[in-house]
Amino acid sequence: MGPIVLLVMCFSVAVADRKMTVAEKLQEDADLSQFLALLERNIIANTSIHYRQMTLFAPTNEAFQRYTGDMDDNLVLYHISNLATTLTNLDYAISSELDGNPPLWVTRRRDTMHDDIYVNNAKVYVSRSYQAYNRNNKRQVLHVIDQVLHPLQPHGPGSISSPVYNPNAYQFLEHSDVFNIGQHRLRSFRQKVNQLQKNKVFNADGRHTFFIPVDEGFKPTTRSDLIDEKVVDGHVIPHHVLFTHATPDSQEFETLAFGDNVKVIISFSTTMNGREEINYVKSNTVAGDAKHSRGVVLADIVRANIPVKNGVVHLIQRPLMVVDTTVIDFLKEKEDGPLCKFYEVIMDLGANNQFYTELTLAKDITLFAPSNEAWAEFSVQNIIRNHQKLMEILNLHLVRERLPMDAIIHNNMNQIYQAPTALARKYLYFNVLTHGQNQTLTVEGGGVNATVTLPNIAATNGFVHIIDRVLGVPYTTVFEKIKTDPMLNITYNLGKRQMFNHQLNDMEHRYTYFVPRDHAWLKFQIRHPSAYKALFKEDFGYFVRCFLYLDSFQILQHCLMLLKLDFHWIYKVKQILILEHEPQYLTCSFSTCSYMLVK
Repeated sequence: MGPIVLLVMCFSVAVADRKMTVAEKLQEDADLSQFLALLERNIIANTSIHYRQMTLFAPTNEAFQRYTGDMDDNLVLYHISNLATTLTNLDYAISSELDGNPPLWVTRRRDTMHDDIYVNNAKVYVSRSYQAYNRNNKRQVLHVIDQVLHPLQPHGPGSISSPVYNPNAYQFLEHSDVFNIGQHRLRSFRQKVNQLQKNKVFNADGRHTFFIPVDEGFKPTTRSDLIDEKVVDGHVIPHHVLFTHATPDSQEFETLAFGDNVKVIISFSTTMNGREEINYVKSNTVAGDAKHSRGVVLADIVRANIPVKNGVVHLIQRPLMVVDTTVIDFLKEKEDGPLCKFYEVIMDLGANNQFYTELTLAKDITLFAPSNEAWAEFSVQNIIRNHQKLMEILNLHLVRERLPMDAIIHNNMNQIYQAPTALARKYLYFNVLTHGQNQTLTVEGGGVNATVTLPNIAATNGFVHIIDRVLGVPYTTVFEKIKTDPMLNITYNLGKRQMFNHQLNDMEHRYTYFVPRDHAWLKFQIRHPSAYKALFKEDFGYFVRCFLYLDSFQILQHCLMLLKLDFHWIYKVKQILILEHEPQYLTCSFSTCSYMLVK
């Protein structure tokens, strides 16, 4: 009896010490149960896991719940490779076991702290990767991913009607009718590619990203006439396989249409419509010619991330690079478009109202258009109901000239650029923030600062810049205003030193605060360097709280004299007071007499 017990104990210890196989790991992890069930239903996969070397990309149960594609038994083969490959050894592509061995494309998205790894559009949970040997001493690797991998498949489960397995981009375009891409049709673009003999662009070996407009995007029919060889080239990004989640928003990539005369770049952007994520692609013609207008063309990605042999295809709602719509046409182009809320607000004023008519008939305009999210702000709702005030607000967003972003930046180089709006005696003020190679444009109107999130959308009669706020509708306290306005950093930091700023967040009081822009301080520093240096000394930090109306300089002088400041300092304060003055800003702010506050 004793030897038998000892044998059982030794066997138990051996099993406990043995590392779990990948098959056992799948059985143990409840979060991978749906993938395991799919694997067990497929004879090839179920046999391979016990006898062969392999890599498995296993989606979580949550990923399967979000998946809306076909769930046939062969789907699991697209998640398996017949080589054991760790994350370190993953190349830019790895062959799958699905018929035709279509590749799985690997993206390493570099971050400051770590690299994120994607397989097609699915992110790898790096910490959950696992490797072990099976009972036949074959090495196997398990990677857990956050999406089900979606292969390009023919219509219907088990269909063999497709003339090609693992098609490249041109084969997909040529035979698109037999593939499962929903209701989308690609005949119009296919005809242009063949007519222009540009099929080699889509046949090219390597790894590329292709954008193909669907037939619905060729309305009006004259749009097809605007597509030439250069426009076709503008739909291809060479040497990069770009899936939507694996590619950072706004990162720019050169297209094949990037030569001496015409230069076109492409980037992605993402917005939320409720809980639905909407992906856009934008082409930016940074250098154009007589046939190719400068500016941005924005298109919905109606079906994203279709993997092909030589990269990835995205089906888009309209052709890129083609500028053939007016500003108002762009606003109303789609019911769920990026500016659909703005269009609804305009139409609430009645059909053919004055603002709508101007957008329709004007020849040269620039519209700073608040995003859908901007109109959802609570502070905006009361304005919408007041039609007279709403008309003023809308006119504040319209400039009666063409203002592309590079023109604004050029005009802003040596001064704060201001542009008159369609609202009488009201101006927009611009500021450019530079971070490395990136430039961010902010615009101020009616005391509200907004960031341009998507500039230079081109129209036949001007430009549209999408902004993140409704101008002229206050949404912050005085404190939040000076804290977040990039043109008021110096004054904000002065107030922060001696805890002066916190009172400006008090909602129980009403304030009028005269604040110099950073530009005014810098001019003051150039003219009066010693005074500026003294003003910004750390020990020069007592603050004056003067409650006043600037009816005359005598009131200001009286306030200063009460503080026993000599006339030399009164003169310096007077200089900064008159240094810069505009309709929106009368600049006067100090430290010793650092802040003039009207309560």
